[in-house]
Amino acid sequence: MAGAVILVRHGEPALSRRVMLTAGDYRDWWARYEEGGLKPDQAPPAELVTLVRSADTVLASTRERARQSALAITQGRPFVSDPLFIEAPLPSPPLPRWFRLSPKWWGVLSRFWWAVFNYHDRQESVAEATVRAGKAADQLSDYAADDRVVVLVAHGYFNFMIGRALIARGWRRKVDQGYRYWAFRRFEPPAS
Repeated sequence: MAGAVILVRHGEPALSRRVMLTAGDYRDWWARYEEGGLKPDQAPPAELVTLVRSADTVLASTRERARQSALAITQGRPFVSDPLFIEAPLPSPPLPRWFRLSPKWWGVLSRFWWAVFNYHDRQESVAEATVRAGKAADQLSDYAADDRVVVLVAHGYFNFMIGRALIARGWRRKVDQGYRYWAFRRFEPPAS
């Protein structure tokens, strides 16, 4: 079997998205989201557990939702947790207090302002996150050398950024399950 990098999005977080928030409220909500874990009573898809069972290396972001997801997927097998793989920031744009959205729509708006207008509110900028995604892609490529399979359990947008960096390095996306919780993308190395 050829080597591969498999990028997995974590399971569903416990923090409810069924609230309406101001920009300031969303900053507080995101801080709790970043620290929180998974919604109880969920299990990863059997296909993913089987896939991870045959992996040579499993890595995870240091965020609790990613660590708990990795624990569920590996079923007790050791994995390495690394802050290199944490999610790209989502600072809410400074909009008036009367402007309220659900966390889902704040996420869309915040990601747009971050990616298009480089609004980062003294957090990691788009350029800095792009460099970090490149470092992550290089590290994952090293783990996948010599036909090894490496799995990373991390976050939706940063996984997208890592995938883009892998493709820029000649890797080919072979499986793409989208952005839902527990979804994965499989990348294979450039042809020799």
